[in-house]
Amino acid sequence: MITVMDQRADTLEARRREFAAFLRSRRERLTPSEVGLPEGFRRRTPGLRREELAMLAGVGTTWYTWLEQGRDIRPSAQVLNALADALRLDEAERRHLFTLNNRHAPQAVSSAPECVDEPLQRMLANLTHQPAYVLGRRWDVLAWNRAADMLFGGYDTLDCDERNIMHRLFADPAHRRLLVDWESVARVSLAMFRADSARYAGDPDFERLITLLKQTSDEFRDWWQRHEVISPLSGIKRIDHPVKGRMSFEHTGLTLTNRPEMKVIVYTPLDDDDTNGKLAELLEQDDFRTGRPKI
Repeated sequence: MITVMDQRADTLEARRREFAAFLRSRRERLTPSEVGLPEGFRRRTPGLRREELAMLAGVGTTWYTWLEQGRDIRPSAQVLNALADALRLDEAERRHLFTLNNRHAPQAVSSAPECVDEPLQRMLANLTHQPAYVLGRRWDVLAWNRAADMLFGGYDTLDCDERNIMHRLFADPAHRRLLVDWESVARVSLAMFRADSARYAGDPDFERLITLLKQTSDEFRDWWQRHEVISPLSGIKRIDHPVKGRMSFEHTGLTLTNRPEMKVIVYTPLDDDDTNGKLAELLEQDDFRTGRPKI
């Protein structure tokens, strides 16, 4: 009879074999010239020798050989990073290396300008009856569809920090009035934002936004000092729309696999409060829109 412990041992052994084969395959594809080593003579095997890779990674040759033999060794994250650097792994390969060792690869923190590509813009445009927008790493709204513009209003009229979710929650009175359960939404959103912002501690754009919100909102200043964090949540958001009144949506956050610093937030209308009917009527009222939607 196979026990849970046996299955776990088999899984770990399979991972070690895969890890060993992955290391060997990546070592063999490198040439000495690619890593700044002399070619030498009489190389009987392709790629780098084990002792050469071990030297580049700063580990012992015997210990590295044990890794390629699939022995029960558990390298630290620091060593995995050193191996990834020595093997010249790209982002996907580095992540694979960590996954095979039951570890999470550290994600690179980028400060480059954020851009929403055309396939994602087309997807937003085709969500005709589901308000949706794309959030960047600082929770700035980068793109949105017509339904989101009609529901929340005026994205094109907002500039810089004003088009940020936290700014809209805490520093935009009109947006605050839209949310029936403003306090609970704001508290949960702040805790999720705080968890996301940890990766960017010290980033000037984050610090400037946080300072601005502390100066603008008493609630933000008080709640920020509590250091509460939570994982991303889905849930119900009730809207008190100035034209159509009470509407209820289920909101879901989707992380992009190719752009993990971005999220797509989708609002699905519920049967409550005749939300589907009200949203359909709202989408027919072009004169209500305050700006041209950006998609």
